[in-house]
Amino acid sequence: MRNNLEQLEKKIGIKFKNSDILKSALVHRSYLNEHKDFPLDQNERLEFLGDAVLELVVTHYLYENYSEAEGVLTNWRSSLVNGERLASIAENLGIYNFMYLSRGESKDTNKKARQYILANAFEAITGAIYLDRGYDKAKKFIEENLVVHLGKIIEEGEYIDAKSNFQEKAQEHTGITPRYKVLSESGPDHNKKFIVGAYLEKDLVAKGEGYSKQEAQTQAARNGLKLKKW
Repeated sequence: MRNNLEQLEKKIGIKFKNSDILKSALVHRSYLNEHKDFPLDQNERLEFLGDAVLELVVTHYLYENYSEAEGVLTNWRSSLVNGERLASIAENLGIYNFMYLSRGESKDTNKKARQYILANAFEAITGAIYLDRGYDKAKKFIEENLVVHLGKIIEEGEYIDAKSNFQEKAQEHTGITPRYKVLSESGPDHNKKFIVGAYLEKDLVAKGEGYSKQEAQTQAARNGLKLKKW
């Protein structure tokens, strides 16, 4: 499927003048290790460019549409352009299916590795759009695929660090500082999954899961805030 760039162009809503630029955005460095004669470069330079374009477009949008202080806008921007969100959008667009990966990378089931590849690919595609079609097309792509999530981020407080928020609310309502305990671990060492409990003294308030203890703790804190309606 990866060679059918027209299908990807339809998914992202952009027709490229030079399809090789889009193709380069899909080339992971591992692929070139196995295909030394491949005529295009890997996507890291486009990723570097796309990262800057993303930040500019999002920053400009926030500046034009919101009057909050710099610190608030910075938190909103960070929550919007974090790697997990970029990876999720790339996943929904089906970008992984079009990527040029080594045999090892394409078979790797490590969720974190896949997220990292997808987030970088989203940035690289953004850079490719900017190079091939200009700023306005890149801006439209970013606003339609990324900025649309801003309202939910603000409404649900996703920009607030969940653990800090849970601790503040717990101390405010109960006078207790939350603690976290790993309840179970599963999977191989390179792709281990954790389930963590958030406790107020001996009471298990909520559970969270993730591919690191920190991720699982954050999810448990977020779930605790919802369950306590804080």
